[in-house]
Amino acid sequence: MAGLTACGSDGGGDDDKGGKGGGDKAGGSPAQSALAALKAASTTTEQQKSARVDGDQKQTVQGQAMNSTNKGSFDWSEGGMTGKAEITMQGGAAMGAGNKPMQARYLPDAMYIQMAAGAAQGKWIEYDYDVLAKKAGPSGAYMKDQIQNNNPARSVQLLMATGKVKAVGSESVRGVKATHYTGDVKLSELTRMQSKDLSESDLQALEQQFQQQGLTKERIDLWIDDKDLLVKKRETAKNKQGTTSVDNTVYYTDYGTDVNVTEPSGAVSFEKMMSGGAGAGAS
Repeated sequence: MAGLTACGSDGGGDDDKGGKGGGDKAGGSPAQSALAALKAASTTTEQQKSARVDGDQKQTVQGQAMNSTNKGSFDWSEGGMTGKAEITMQGGAAMGAGNKPMQARYLPDAMYIQMAAGAAQGKWIEYDYDVLAKKAGPSGAYMKDQIQNNNPARSVQLLMATGKVKAVGSESVRGVKATHYTGDVKLSELTRMQSKDLSESDLQALEQQFQQQGLTKERIDLWIDDKDLLVKKRETAKNKQGTTSVDNTVYYTDYGTDVNVTEPSGAVSFEKMMSGGAGAGAS
């Protein structure tokens, strides 16, 4: 739901590939040059405070596939994440959405989804992050942490933290020349590096969940333009059987864009809906 992170298999390339190598911002070894380039990208990207986002996530859980796309804009100027997006889901947990786009709004304490189909069509549903963390256990706590604390620079920082990054070459990302960097990170390390507010018990439970699914590592691919801005990221992981996998790609444009988000009126909490406290068609 965050549309910003995912859980390795080999990552893919992009439109037009150039030669091997990459930037040489700091001289020295290729690894040192790659880390120096990512450090500059982390600083510059985080300073922008907002961006437009175009994401696509393909997920398979125990052989059941679900795809989702989202387009919107997000702001991380206050440390947390606010934003709005249009989300389209297919298969799996689409739950009768009929492939129709749903509107989503993200505020510091809750996420709001306007249902696109079914009895609740047109209704705004509130997903309080604290309630999600309580109801869904470690997975809910992880999602809360990611939505509230994430921004594009964190993906850059995460790849830097592995210390095993390399430049693949120069490529075109939707017409923008960028340098492609790649690296692998163990999922047991990923949750600890990504998460700010998770308890030790939640972290251990997530690691166990990954092990049960057969997921051991994630590949992170980043594309940085000549302005030291992240323009694309791809995160992939899958188990050996191929029955569980995630392939998440996000494009970033229009850094510094204005993002205005307000709480929708008349929203019904997800908790009340599930307990029957409010009808799906209630106003």
